Amino acid sequence: MSLQKNDFIEIEFTGKTIDGNIFDSNMEEVLEKLNSNYNKDQVRPFVFALGQNMFLKGVEDYLLEKGEIGKNYKIELSPENAFGFRQSQFVQLMPMKIFIQQKINPFPGMAFNFDGKIGKILSVSGGRVIVDFNHPLAGKKLIYDINILRKIDDQTEKTKSFIDFLFKRGLIFEIKNDDLFVKVENQMKQFIELFKDKFKEVLNLNLHVEEIAKSEEDLKSITLEGQNKSQ
Repeated sequence: MSLQKNDFIEIEFTGKTIDGNIFDSNMEEVLEKLNSNYNKDQVRPFVFALGQNMFLKGVEDYLLEKGEIGKNYKIELSPENAFGFRQSQFVQLMPMKIFIQQKINPFPGMAFNFDGKIGKILSVSGGRVIVDFNHPLAGKKLIYDINILRKIDDQTEKTKSFIDFLFKRGLIFEIKNDDLFVKVENQMKQFIELFKDKFKEVLNLNLHVEEIAKSEEDLKSITLEGQNKSQ
């Protein structure tokens, strides 16, 4: 059976450049070869909904067209189907005073986050800093080795993975028929509610957000509890 948009699948993957340099993986044997001190949090199958830009769009498009559960794929992507081509307008001249204000001492090769964009410093000369905001893999042909482990039908598991992707944290939630009830601390309520339409589109669930006022220690426990309940 072919895969459809909004199907949740679990995969193992390795991404590398056309010349074999690995830049991403969630497979232990691959990460261990790259660095014996790798982050062990990376070693877990990745769950995502197809067609929702939760993974690289070029890979998602390929799997929607040809993917089958239990099969392995080697997907070659041209730059336009991966991270795009390098663009000269993304190489910008920035005044040194911006870095001084942030107490940053810039040097060539340094990467930093500037208003949500990652830039790499190319050169520092006097009061001027040249920064490259192109994606590090822009202009490169890529290969993804993908192993589709399974399709996920359990609504709780799908909801947990979607929450993890959107908010980078676990939340307490409960599903009743077509309604999703989420509990969050006060300052998160309005932000979570911005995703009501997305939860309806992807999971066909009506999102309801409840505020909870707790101490800092209680909130840590709540997040942990939410992660455990949804596993």
